[in-house]
Amino acid sequence: MTRDGLRVRLLARDPGRRSALGRLLAEAGHALAAEPDDADVVLADIGPDETPLTDRTLPSVVLTDRPRAFPDVDAVLPRASAPAQVEAALRAAVAGLHVRVHEDGFAPLEELAAPLLTPRELEVLRAVGDGLSNKEVARRFGISAHTVKFHLEAVFAKLNASTRAEAVAKGLRRGLIEI
Repeated sequence: MTRDGLRVRLLARDPGRRSALGRLLAEAGHALAAEPDDADVVLADIGPDETPLTDRTLPSVVLTDRPRAFPDVDAVLPRASAPAQVEAALRAAVAGLHVRVHEDGFAPLEELAAPLLTPRELEVLRAVGDGLSNKEVARRFGISAHTVKFHLEAVFAKLNASTRAEAVAKGLRRGLIEI
C-alpha cells in the first residue's frame, strides 16, 4: 500500500472507462500499478461481451452488469457504481472482506453509502441480534451498560435505524450479521 492509498491494478479494455476509473482512483488517493506484483488489489471493468477475470492471485473488485458471472470474486459491483462504493469495495477486498450480490439485487444507494461500523459496533449489533439486553451485552464484553448504549446509538445513526429490531434487520439485510 502507498502511504494512505492502495496500489491498484486497473483492467479495463474501453479507453474511456479506463480513463474515468483512473481519475476516480487518483481522486481517492490510490496509485495505479503497472504490474500485478506491484499491486494490492485488482479493479476490473468487465463489459457485457467480455470474458471473466482469470488472474485471481490478488484481491479483486469487478465492475460488471453480469454479477452472477463472478461468484467467487471478492467484490462485484454494477458498472454504474458511485465512487464511494468502488472505494469501499476496494478497501473491503484488501481487508479480506467480501461484497456479495444478493438474489434480490443491490441495496439502495443510500444504504450502500452508509458509514462502516467499527468492530465493536458490529459485536454489539450481533449480541443484540442474539437477543441480549444492554446489561447482558455489557457483561459479555466487559464494558459498561453506558458504553453499550453509546455503541448502539452509533449503530442506529450509521444504519439509519430507530429501534434495536430495525438495526438488526438492516444488519441482516446488508450481511453485517447472521442469526
